[in-house]
Amino acid sequence: MDIPSILVLVGFVGACSLAARMGAAFRPGDWYERLAKPSWRPPNWLFPPAWAVLYLTIAVSGWLVWRKVGFAGAVLPLAIYLVQLVLNAAWSPIFFGLRRPDLAFIEIIMLWLSIVATIAAFHPINAAAAWLLLPYLAWVTFAAALNFAVWRLNRGPVSRS
Repeated sequence: MDIPSILVLVGFVGACSLAARMGAAFRPGDWYERLAKPSWRPPNWLFPPAWAVLYLTIAVSGWLVWRKVGFAGAVLPLAIYLVQLVLNAAWSPIFFGLRRPDLAFIEIIMLWLSIVATIAAFHPINAAAAWLLLPYLAWVTFAAALNFAVWRLNRGPVSRS
């Protein structure tokens, strides 16, 4: 692997790290702990390592597409990829920051659709890049179900303090 390729990989990892920082900036906190949650919710400690692995696969996926056709050859697929990263970054501020599971559910559905679109756009260019996004899609599917369950269990007024 040459230096320019390594630098672009570092760029993809950096972009995913920016999205990850939103999750780190907007933590669950006391408000979330007071919410009713389904019994199948995983423990809070599981989320950071799971997301770390997923962000790495997301970065490698984008990099594989770039390596195959470059930025100019993948303008639309990489634009869709960027949209899903922005939507990924937006979920934590909506759910934990605004404390709006209802809006976060709408947002996570948009994220899910953007991941599906990214997979579809990446597959003709590099099948491995598309396959690398399947665990991400599975995790976001689970997260959407959890988001929906938390929203439904807490439909009444929830203290914002």
